[in-house]
Amino acid sequence: MSDYILAKQNGRNIPLEDKIFGISNRAKAMIAEKGPDKVINATIGSLLDDDGKLIVLSSVVEAVRNLSPADFADYAPIGGTSPFREAVKKAAFGSFEPKSLAEAVATPGGTGAIRNTISNYSRPGDKILTSDWHWAPYNTIAGEMGRSIDTYRMFDENGGFCGADFECKVKALATAQKSLVIILNTPAHNPTGYSLTDKDWDQVINALSAAAALAESIVLMVDAAYIDFAGDEETYRSFLPKLETMPENVLPVIAYSLSKTYTLYGTRCGAMICMAKTAEIAAEFKRVCEFSARGSWSNSAKLAQVVLSRVYSDEALLKKVSDERAGYREMLLRRGRAFEEEAKKVGLNMVPFDAGFFISIPCENPDEISRRLEKEGLFIVPLAKGLRVSAASVSEAACRKIPAMIKKAMG
Repeated sequence: MSDYILAKQNGRNIPLEDKIFGISNRAKAMIAEKGPDKVINATIGSLLDDDGKLIVLSSVVEAVRNLSPADFADYAPIGGTSPFREAVKKAAFGSFEPKSLAEAVATPGGTGAIRNTISNYSRPGDKILTSDWHWAPYNTIAGEMGRSIDTYRMFDENGGFCGADFECKVKALATAQKSLVIILNTPAHNPTGYSLTDKDWDQVINALSAAAALAESIVLMVDAAYIDFAGDEETYRSFLPKLETMPENVLPVIAYSLSKTYTLYGTRCGAMICMAKTAEIAAEFKRVCEFSARGSWSNSAKLAQVVLSRVYSDEALLKKVSDERAGYREMLLRRGRAFEEEAKKVGLNMVPFDAGFFISIPCENPDEISRRLEKEGLFIVPLAKGLRVSAASVSEAACRKIPAMIKKAMG
């Protein structure tokens, strides 16, 4: 064993193993030992069919097969190809046509959009605000740049959005820091599956509009990775016009990912899209985000950019993609409803759920419950406040089985 520790922690807590991938690896080991019929691996954040195989849209595969070598082997511009930047705005906005100045910059998935937003719109030492139930890598992304995550209470005592705590935290941080980045993961929030309602959004907009007078800048990052698996694609975009009603120094930024919507996980492609009030703010957004991209990943992969551009230039192909995705969305929604029904039957308390890949269960000792369930062949993810189940990666039958297993393990 070496006597030297060469890597520098720099104030970070770097675990020996990624928690989610570690649990998933133990699930795979048990499958190899006991067989797939003895194990439920509900940790995976990808959409799988009932046999545990990755779902890839055949319509997207068709588009990939028609690419020439130059379409995927050549470098893309730092900010993304021009056709992609236009196509991704259409993909993110749907039928909504913003009156604001929308500028798009390509990123490696939604993660890159979050990284560049924190890098450019907060200062070292700042706190980034998100909900207490949140995707754990937000902490890693912020910590890598000398920031930290602060949280507001996501749900009130009635199981609705806690707008009062959100408003309180926004006001306090805007006053203390003068710059504030907020991450709202909606619709189909990871890890709870909750979607902000129009009424919730009104509370958000009112809070940010009031806080704008206290700060130099507020950036609202809407992490919309799961937007096209929440339900009707237009209904779940009803919040977009509300984003245009805020003051000039409140900048909405949409993090859009091709991973889920187009089943292009491995291509690592997405975009950050601003909705600016002025041409100067939009131009600044493009300039600083491309600068940060150059200093981190440089170019995003070109393949998915060309695929999306082709989809949006061919009405028949776009319809085929949309129809195929809708079928899988319904499958996912059936799984979520099945879980809800069984949870109610066995008296298992769930975090408020609407749609999406994940469902969460509140509990006080999630790591211990997770270890107990592993012995029974059920692998789920322990979070700070409870347990996360991936409905995306297991069958409807498994979704009906899991609640009783969790309830029993909780005692």
